[in-house]
Amino acid sequence: MIRDEDEARDFCRERCDPGGMERLETFVRRLARESSKQNLVSKPSLDEVWTRHIADSLQLLDHVPRETGLWLDLGSGAGLPGLVIAAAQPSLELFLVEARRKRVEWLRSMARDLGLACCTVIAGRVETMEPVPVQIISARAFAPLGKLLSLGERFSTHSTVWVLPKGQSGAQELSEQSPAVRSMFHVEQSVTSDTAKILVGEGRPILK
Repeated sequence: MIRDEDEARDFCRERCDPGGMERLETFVRRLARESSKQNLVSKPSLDEVWTRHIADSLQLLDHVPRETGLWLDLGSGAGLPGLVIAAAQPSLELFLVEARRKRVEWLRSMARDLGLACCTVIAGRVETMEPVPVQIISARAFAPLGKLLSLGERFSTHSTVWVLPKGQSGAQELSEQSPAVRSMFHVEQSVTSDTAKILVGEGRPILK
């Protein structure tokens, strides 16, 4: 378990390419500045930004295949986790989906300024996107599990990996799903919070 900001930085450094920490430092500075203009993240959380947002996002890398194909991040918002992952590992191909105009502008400006050529920001609702098969699906603080599965199902294949950070509700949300869905997933402990969980699954969900 990460205990402080120094440990969080070390955790992040281990998951970055050679230029990753510099890009993440830039992201952190810009996140604090932009959050004073629009509500990207809460002000108190910025006091522990490396733990609460950066390491919390990068821990998802520990639950996906080393050779990762297209990654779809639903409801990217402030860029958590999608933009953070792209900044740490810019060779990964990511689609960041966001419907709110101001946040789309923020994401696009950050992807451009950080030189993230493999990171594409898609403006609009997930429901209106043309389906494309992806290897990874992530979403942080976007929707309850049932809705996430419904939104992401048409992008998934039998080998798609789902990495869904959840708070205390993770295990409960999973228990409310069908036996077929429950068998897809297991619950991992977050390294940034004693109570937070990550739902990790593989395959295409069979929905009711």
